[in-house]
Amino acid sequence: MSYKKTGLYPPNPVTARGASTKLSSGKDKVVYTSGRTVLIRDLKNPGLTTSYSGHIQNATVARLSPSGYYCASADVTGQVRVWDVVGEDQVLKGEYRVLSGRVNDLSWDGESKRIIAVGDGKDKFGYAFMMDTGSSTGEILGHSKVINAVSIRHQRPFRAATAGDDTTIVFHSGAPYKYEKTIKTHTKFVQDVQYASSGDHFASVGSDAKVFLYDGKSGDTVAEFTDSPHKGSITACAWSPDSKSLLTSAADCTVKLWDAQTQKAINTWTVGSGVDYQQVGNTWSGQSDLVSLSMSGDLNVFDPRVGDKPVQVLSAPQRSVTAITPTSPDTFLAGTADGRVYSYSSAKQESKSLQGEGHTNHVTGLATSSTGGKVYSVGFDDFVREIEPTGSSFVPASAPTAAQPKDVAVASDGTVFIAEIGVVEAFRSTQKVFDQKPSYSPSAVAASGSLIAIGGEDFKVRLNEWDGRTLKEVGVLEGSKGVVSSLAFSPDGKYLASGDSSGKLILFDPKEKKVVTTRWANHTARINSLSWTSDSAHCASGSLDTNVYVWSVAKLTKNIAIKNAGPGGVNAVLWLEGGKGGKLVSSGFDGCVRSWQVTFHA
Repeated sequence: MSYKKTGLYPPNPVTARGASTKLSSGKDKVVYTSGRTVLIRDLKNPGLTTSYSGHIQNATVARLSPSGYYCASADVTGQVRVWDVVGEDQVLKGEYRVLSGRVNDLSWDGESKRIIAVGDGKDKFGYAFMMDTGSSTGEILGHSKVINAVSIRHQRPFRAATAGDDTTIVFHSGAPYKYEKTIKTHTKFVQDVQYASSGDHFASVGSDAKVFLYDGKSGDTVAEFTDSPHKGSITACAWSPDSKSLLTSAADCTVKLWDAQTQKAINTWTVGSGVDYQQVGNTWSGQSDLVSLSMSGDLNVFDPRVGDKPVQVLSAPQRSVTAITPTSPDTFLAGTADGRVYSYSSAKQESKSLQGEGHTNHVTGLATSSTGGKVYSVGFDDFVREIEPTGSSFVPASAPTAAQPKDVAVASDGTVFIAEIGVVEAFRSTQKVFDQKPSYSPSAVAASGSLIAIGGEDFKVRLNEWDGRTLKEVGVLEGSKGVVSSLAFSPDGKYLASGDSSGKLILFDPKEKKVVTTRWANHTARINSLSWTSDSAHCASGSLDTNVYVWSVAKLTKNIAIKNAGPGGVNAVLWLEGGKGGKLVSSGFDGCVRSWQVTFHA
């Protein structure tokens, strides 16, 4: 058996209300952070998207060097990592603790040698340094509060502008960088400042809904954009590659394109209404892709030549993926830690957010009915919800559960079984038809025909027969070394795989009620998910230990180890295609969904 990575479905940027989220770009790529992960997302070819998982704490900003060879990314603790983006090794060039608190923004100089990092520190709000040694290249002074943004002029003589919560912009000459003057044009927080690629001008935007233009060399104020102004806090601005146009995004849910020479609004796009559609970041990617970030995490792609709506909206998780279930041979649903559910298409390499009223909290389980294709979801909001077979939206009907759900499975007659804290419940068409309070605490559930397997916190698996009205226990399977955390029947019903909190995986014969093998014990932490190929010959397991294993029923000692398949832990695995060459997807803590092509050798 062998495998290769075939794709990555990236998560979207994490947003915070009232704060600017920094996006950047290089050629056709958009660069941003999501949790601890840095994403370099290719808008033209999604298959070329790459991720970087070197940060231990949540990353806040990432910027590609002008040369295109390096990326600098920073986190909430003040750590900056400079790493190689050419090649797959992502070699770390340097790691520097530049501030004693969160880094809000970074900027490279035009020679790809010097970096300025700004943010919130106890002793200073900014630091200028060499990318290869971390040694200081001047001082960033003049602010009395947190600095939100920085931009360096790419031409000599170098200049740098920083913008902060103290309502001021500080203009620095360099290098080495030193304080030149304070610019007091804004009356509220200054959210962003950006130099045009020509170096002739830089622009600033702020919470006072104002846009200003300055001379790039002297820092003198040139003009204010007063034509058709925004009506809310402006969070970000970005220049066109030819330095003639400026893009602004604001909390009034609008995105504006300006002519920098006349300061006139060329185009205004209204993305929507309400908090979810507030615009909190933007970047200009390539020649014609204008990207603006909604509070909901959606990336809106605009074309200045096309209409009044985004030409593309990219939806993806902002939090960990917690559950996966199939809807067709090449589509699947993924539930997340913030209660949302997304539909993925492997053919189109895209994801979309489900419509309708979903969960308000952590999705703990998703299950697809073998008859009719209906999908059911459960979450920490203590509801079971139904999703249309097409996987496009939630059905309005839902039902409350008696306790917090842990897992869900669907029997062949369409009955939905939910393992909850201290109780097992059965629903049909979101109406409760059965409940049972066993002597043990249920932790996992799986179904095959009318046979229902329930795992417990007492390390045992109970087999139950469902007659349409009640559950009858028909056997107990033992051997687990921890809480039973995941169960999965093979499609032909011959086998039951049981994973536990210690990382041990046991293969049972449910008909004979005996152990087939206990050798599937390579994981070192809780097994979160199990999935079988359609021919019942191979089982995949995903674990908190970040690894995915593929096991063979015919050769019990053989396996494929996909090491570090999900940094932070794998929460979900799923076979999209079984047979000789299987397509496997895995996801988890970092919100990335990765696809793998697994080849089974004879």
